[in-house]
Amino acid sequence: MLRVLITGCSSGIGRVLADAFKVAGHDVWACARKPGDVALLAAAGFAAVQLDVNDPQGLEQLAERLEQAGGGLDVLINNAGFGAMGPLLDGGVEGLQQQFETNVFSIVGVTRALFPALRRNKGLVVNIGSVSGVLVTPFAGAYCASKAAVHALSDALRMELAPFAIGVLEVQPGAIDTSFAKNASAQAEQLIAESSAWWPMRDGIRARARASQDNPTPATAFADAVFKAVMKPKPPMLLRYGNGSRALPLLAALVPAALLEKILMKRFGLNTRA
Repeated sequence: MLRVLITGCSSGIGRVLADAFKVAGHDVWACARKPGDVALLAAAGFAAVQLDVNDPQGLEQLAERLEQAGGGLDVLINNAGFGAMGPLLDGGVEGLQQQFETNVFSIVGVTRALFPALRRNKGLVVNIGSVSGVLVTPFAGAYCASKAAVHALSDALRMELAPFAIGVLEVQPGAIDTSFAKNASAQAEQLIAESSAWWPMRDGIRARARASQDNPTPATAFADAVFKAVMKPKPPMLLRYGNGSRALPLLAALVPAALLEKILMKRFGLNTRA
């Protein structure tokens, strides 16, 4: 039986991953930020943990709780994150900071806090990235940049953790059937305003926020693929799964950059002068 800790388990990918490992008989520590979600996770039989991944004190307390429980940590899944949609300049530096704090900085913070437990068990770190870090689109610049950073951090961590026999697996989902698009749309609506220079292109912003749910792959199928990859004697360095997870990186690699930009600008309503 493995001990698995997963961040961002209130819903979506985090919750289905927690279910997949629990059904298989593993000891799952499921983390969520809101007390109500933590209560639901506890009622479902998980070792439920209230955790804000950006709270250093909370991370310290989590590390102490793991130490007291004994047995170290076999798998850490850094899943907590969200998608900020809208023009980069409308979101500004504050929007970029919020996106990176949760999607990027937390990976370092959580992994650093739990490093002793992972080292004890020669564990595995799983970072949930996105194909959006490979194929950059307009109106998702902050999100795409954060996921590109997840890719870079994963590669660096893999090399740096190798001397301690700790592995790193990066997962780049495509379109997965979760509430991501609904949440992204809500984020976008907070930025869309008549005062914005991009107000005439608001339909394109909304289209980008919905794009992650174009013919989505069932979340349970995604969770099963991740579970199987984690359980391999030698997990892969990179797992791409879900609609578009292979086609979009291939598009980014093969289509000339100038042509790809024209395609994306047309797709999201940026092909006319404002």
